[in-house]
Amino acid sequence: MQTALVILAAGMGSRMKSRLPKVLHKVAGLSLIGHAMRVGAAVSPARTVVVTGHGAEAVEAEVLGLDASAVCVRQDAQNGTAHAVDQAREALADFEGRVIVLYGDTPFITAETLDRMLAADADVAVLGFEAADPAKYGRLIADGTTLERIVEAKDASPAELEITLCNSGVISAPAGLLFDLIAEVGNDNASGEYYLTDIIELATGRGLRAEVITCAEEETLGINSRVQLAEAEAIFQRSARETAMLGGVTLADPASVYFSFDTSLAQDVTVGPHVVFGPNVRVEEGAEILAFSHLEGCHVGPHAQVGPYARLRPGATLAEAAKVGNFVEIKKAEIGVGAKVNHLSYVGDATVGAAANIGAGTITCNYDGVMKHKTEIGANAFVGSNTLLVAPVNMGAQSMSASGTVVTQDVPDGAMAIGRSKQVNKPGFAVKLMQVLRAKKKKRDS
Repeated sequence: MQTALVILAAGMGSRMKSRLPKVLHKVAGLSLIGHAMRVGAAVSPARTVVVTGHGAEAVEAEVLGLDASAVCVRQDAQNGTAHAVDQAREALADFEGRVIVLYGDTPFITAETLDRMLAADADVAVLGFEAADPAKYGRLIADGTTLERIVEAKDASPAELEITLCNSGVISAPAGLLFDLIAEVGNDNASGEYYLTDIIELATGRGLRAEVITCAEEETLGINSRVQLAEAEAIFQRSARETAMLGGVTLADPASVYFSFDTSLAQDVTVGPHVVFGPNVRVEEGAEILAFSHLEGCHVGPHAQVGPYARLRPGATLAEAAKVGNFVEIKKAEIGVGAKVNHLSYVGDATVGAAANIGAGTITCNYDGVMKHKTEIGANAFVGSNTLLVAPVNMGAQSMSASGTVVTQDVPDGAMAIGRSKQVNKPGFAVKLMQVLRAKKKKRDS
């Protein structure tokens, strides 16, 4: 049976105290709505419908940037969760599979949990959890795994408030049944809203079966404030660090290493303290990332070394055993096998050949104020310290540049480029100059 996702992302999120829609705030470099879409994608949905409202244009741009096939529908007046899901009715009018309702501010539900919901032998499946502090949550009134009804905390009796099995809000049901039940939902409750949870009592009233699927409370964490956003980041990072170490990665100081949602580290990678991985980083076996380095959008090859204090920007690719050292920035550049860029250099929009050596203070001058230009450095080239390579320019294989050279023309294979002003020594001038300067300072201070 096919599956469709309905992801609710219309809320304002006033407790975030932000002009940015709540679902666009990020955990581990990915928006909250992106996390919901990512886990939903793991069940291979035939359709994804996202219900937007507050900040709809920005949310829809994010959604379509992540999945161009997603359908966005708007809930202009936010009258409760049943009303929100009902906005997807038209988009799923001809859909005959099962629908899972997810939330754009709940980033940690797992694919395994969604699979169990889809496999449930029931007309309606509801995701529940045992709450450490159940006060604010709706309670699941159940007999074993058979769910009878859901009571919102505001409407619960004192006895019902003692129940710790709580509602996550995630529901799965066949599309036709889901929308039939929603059509019967009323708003006679403390909030005057149309609750999606009311479909359980409506379903059991028809003699249909509802089932509770349970998961860890951490999976159901919804983000409603900056405090909860920070808690979510901490939860993600703890899990990512543990996963990396169990996979054969050495973290010298796990608590100081920060991962992105998609960081990929092979076994026998070593990561030093205070390393930050931005989105889209892949590090291959045996590579070493030294302290205080920042990586994003890059590929680090096997046994390569990065840092300390290095920055790899999008498009940086390090081949096997390449070295990028302290205070080096690499952007949209390929560093060849065994090549070295050891200190205090910027290499952007460039290709550096195998075993080339880039001296300290080297800069590829790649931007003319309008366009970017490429620098090509051949295999076994030796670029002297403080060389400026004014792109577009090519240094051939086994070529050299003298320290302090400004390279504005191509350097043939095996040639040396020297492009600096002629040095002139003036005997005794330094002593005389210092005497004049000290006299001026003395006169000024007197």
